Amino acid sequence: MKRKAMNLLKDWKAFATRKPMIIRGARQVGKTWLMKEFGRQQYEQVAYVNFESSANVKSLFNDNFDIRRILTALQIETGITIIPETTLLIFDEIQEAPGAINSLKYFQENAPEYHILSAGSLLGVALNNHQSFPVGKVEFMDLYPLSFSEFLEAVDEKPLADLLKTPDWPLITAFKVKFIERLRQYYFIGGMPEAVRSFATTGDFKQVRTIQQQILTGYEQDFSKHAPTEIIPRIRMLWNSIPAQLAKENKKFIYGLIRSGARAKEYELAMSWLIDCGLIHKVHNLSHPGIPLKAYEEINAFKLFLGDVGLLSAMTSLDVKTLLEDNDIFETFKGALTEQYVLQQLVTLPDLPVYYWSPENAKAELDFVVQHSGKVIPIEVKAAENLHAKSLKVYCDKFQPVLAVRTSLSDYRPESWMVNVPLYAIETLSFLADGTSVA
Repeated sequence: MKRKAMNLLKDWKAFATRKPMIIRGARQVGKTWLMKEFGRQQYEQVAYVNFESSANVKSLFNDNFDIRRILTALQIETGITIIPETTLLIFDEIQEAPGAINSLKYFQENAPEYHILSAGSLLGVALNNHQSFPVGKVEFMDLYPLSFSEFLEAVDEKPLADLLKTPDWPLITAFKVKFIERLRQYYFIGGMPEAVRSFATTGDFKQVRTIQQQILTGYEQDFSKHAPTEIIPRIRMLWNSIPAQLAKENKKFIYGLIRSGARAKEYELAMSWLIDCGLIHKVHNLSHPGIPLKAYEEINAFKLFLGDVGLLSAMTSLDVKTLLEDNDIFETFKGALTEQYVLQQLVTLPDLPVYYWSPENAKAELDFVVQHSGKVIPIEVKAAENLHAKSLKVYCDKFQPVLAVRTSLSDYRPESWMVNVPLYAIETLSFLADGTSVA
């Protein structure tokens, strides 16, 4: 399957002053596959080391960072003659060897001619707990589940994915039925690579759900295996409360939904652990939509989302018939799935800080507010073709944004005060913000 991150790695390779790259992302989002596939496509050979399964190599980094010595050992371990420029060196599960993380500094300072990619499950936790991190000596890239356009390519709908890149709105609208059909599937399947690959190969929704349940079970096992013992129960309770949090009309995170009387200080570490693992996204409220948005972030008011809409469907045991047939019973929770879906697409867009806006003591809650190309863009999310955008209108009347977006199942339609963007085309937001869309 094709990943947009591949182009970012190609840019990294071409950059004369590249640094060792650390790829962050939740377990099972495809980090190992991406590194190996990039190496296969772009290099003559790949020297791959997995620190979880190579104990003898892990000890190599305990107390000595002599680059020549390290390279000699890696060549013995991998059987690959490591040549600068033509060999990609991959450090996988690097969190299992803190010394290997430190070694990236010495590679950057003393041997920058070597191309190094690294990644690992629960890497965010390891980095935050690491006492001697090579600040300024490495680059980062975040990898997420497949976006909707990547999903389209994976299920042999590349022409549809390419159409979204134009975007030629009359032609996009002409194929809206196909887009919506695939969007409904994406709500169930999501973007976890193994689930997408299974569906692309077999078309079997039941098998997809089995894979999703296995992924969720793996996450639960990570809680027990890697989290501090004292916070494991709180991690589980917080994690399991997220579907109920998203089902509320006002999706601000409420600790009382975890358990009666719960307080923020009891769950801060549990929440940080899940965020560091890449399992959840934390979206803060804004006191005022000014640039930079970060300056107006309200620390104590936020919404939590999962990493993947398909996993949210699996956690709530939504059956495929209900989802694909647009059953009325499903209407309420479909709003939660749709907001999860939109957030999932927004985080894949580069340099796009994401917040929401809900003024104190007001009924209005605007689903998302993003910053792009010097613009603050409000976004209201509608699950179906409901065109009432009360919160967006309140926001626009108050702040007069240059661009306001409502996203729904309705067709693309610019109006005097906002533009409606189809849900399946929300990834075109950057085109709209830059003023390059096709009318």
